[in-house]
Amino acid sequence: MTNFRKIITYAASSVCILGSGVYLKDHFIEKNTLKAAWTTSYEPSVKWDHNWDRRHPESLTKPNRRSSVGQNLVDQKNENSEKKTTDDFEIGKKSSKASRHLFLIRHGQYEINAKDKDLMVLTPLGREQAELTGIRLSELTQNFKFNKIHHSTMIRAIETADIIRTKLPKDIPVHVDPLLCEGAPIPPEPPVGHWKPEFYQFFQDGSRIEAAFRKYFFRAPPEQLEDSYELVVCHANVIRYFFCRALQFPAEAWLRFGLNHGSITHIVIRPDGRVACKFLGESGYMPITKTSS
Repeated sequence: MTNFRKIITYAASSVCILGSGVYLKDHFIEKNTLKAAWTTSYEPSVKWDHNWDRRHPESLTKPNRRSSVGQNLVDQKNENSEKKTTDDFEIGKKSSKASRHLFLIRHGQYEINAKDKDLMVLTPLGREQAELTGIRLSELTQNFKFNKIHHSTMIRAIETADIIRTKLPKDIPVHVDPLLCEGAPIPPEPPVGHWKPEFYQFFQDGSRIEAAFRKYFFRAPPEQLEDSYELVVCHANVIRYFFCRALQFPAEAWLRFGLNHGSITHIVIRPDGRVACKFLGESGYMPITKTSS
């Protein structure tokens, strides 16, 4: 009986030792195995549309329609070479040579509970915010000058733009545009309970705000040789929609982030059509006591 117990004990010990060895072997193999990074095999769900503004130079160049039927191989080769040179020249003429910088400014805090739209003027804090933003923009423009200022026809945007202009050179052209007015771009995803416009508002405002995006967001025309800088004073919904569309993010994500009053969003459109956001909703230049959303 004693021998039997010894055999059982030895057998159990052997199993434990064997199991431990297998575990340690697998553990060290696992630890020393180099695994592929997640990004190695990652495929983007949606790839960048290089002709998003319909101004890609190749899309603006008419194809050479000359026929090579009946020509010998030497003539055809010479023609193909000539055609390529001609096409490259035409594409070069249609190509952008400069960047466009858009500074999107949200208006300052305003009387949101006013019963009439014309009474939705800036609060004293909103006027301070606009002044601080004007000072910040004047600091940013040490090495460049704004070519134009655009703003919506809503009183809070008009007042914000007027205050900002007092901090900038007086000769900057001003353009007032009703397309930039606040509205409901498209139904947000996910939906929110605290804000539910009627569907007809999305139907009416959406096309207008999209038209504003197409009006202001495009690569520089070929004849523009120097970078340009434009100031657009408008509204939170409009800016957030512009941001999503410009970076080719899902447009319905526009309500997933917020913007402080008077904040600055800087977007640059490169000559090759690539778009970058230098900063989004920047308001760090304001004291914390002067911020609001």
